[in-house]
Amino acid sequence: MRTDNISKIAVIGSGTMGSQIAMICALRGYSVVLYDISDENLIKAKKSLQGHMDRSVQKGRLIEEKVNGAFSKMTFSSTFEELKDVDFVIEAIVEKLDAKRELFTKLDMVTPEHAVLATNSSTIVSSKIADATNRPDKVCNVHFFNPPLVMELVEVVCGPHTSEETAQIAIELIKSIQKIPVLLKKEISGFIANRILGKLTDEALHLLENGFADHEEIDLVCTKALNHPIGPFALMDLTGIDVNYFVRMQRYQESGNEADMPAKIVQEKVRKGELGRKTGKGFYTYD
Repeated sequence: MRTDNISKIAVIGSGTMGSQIAMICALRGYSVVLYDISDENLIKAKKSLQGHMDRSVQKGRLIEEKVNGAFSKMTFSSTFEELKDVDFVIEAIVEKLDAKRELFTKLDMVTPEHAVLATNSSTIVSSKIADATNRPDKVCNVHFFNPPLVMELVEVVCGPHTSEETAQIAIELIKSIQKIPVLLKKEISGFIANRILGKLTDEALHLLENGFADHEEIDLVCTKALNHPIGPFALMDLTGIDVNYFVRMQRYQESGNEADMPAKIVQEKVRKGELGRKTGKGFYTYD
C-alpha cells in the first residue's frame, strides 16, 4: 500500500494532539475520523479547532474556503464502527500502556487488514503494543510534537517488528501533510527530541527543588542565554504536567529504579490538579 492508496485516516483521542493532527490531515485533503469515547470531548475539540482556524484566517495564513473544506472532510465520532474503512490510524490517547494495548487490539479487529496502526507516543515504543495485534508488521511510532498545527517535525520509528513498507508509507504520509519526517531505524524510549529535552527538564527540576533558583529564573536563563523559544517550566505547562508525570511513571515501571520516578514537585502538582494551561495553573497561573 502506498500513500496514494490512503484516502481515509483515523485519529484516536480528541485532546490537543489528536484534534490538531486530525485537522492537519483534513487540511491536506484526507478524509478524517476523529474518534473519542466522549462526545463532550469531541464537542470541545471541534470548538477549539474552530478557534484555531478562525485565527489563522484572520491572520491571512489560511483562506476560509480551505478551512471549510477541511471541516467538511472531518467526522467527529464516538462510534468505533466509523473506523471500519480507514487506511491509516494515529493513536493519541493517554500515556498508559494497558490502555494503548487494549485499544490496538480493538483497532486490529475493526480496521481493514491493510491499515497501518501508528501510535503518537514517544515514551511507549511500538514493540510494547504490536503483539496486541495480528499485524505487528504494520505497527510503528509516528510522533508529532505539541502543538502539531505549528511544529514541523515528526519522528517515525521502526520497531523490530515494523516492515520497511510500513515505515515508508508513514514517511510518505508525513511528507504529504507537509511535515518533515525523521526516521529512526531502531526504537528507544523518548526517541531523539524528548531524550534531549528530558535531560534539560530533569536538570531544571533538580535546580528548582534544591533551591538554586525559582522556575521563572530558570526559564529566563533558557530563553535568554540558550536562545530557547520557551523555558522548560513554561513548556511543561503547555504540554501538560501530567504528561511528564505519566512518562516518568512509565519509565519507573519499566526500570524499577526510584531515580526514574517523577520529581516530587511534579507529583505534587498532579496531586493538586495543577496541570498547566489546561487547568489554569501549573508552574505559572493562566487566565
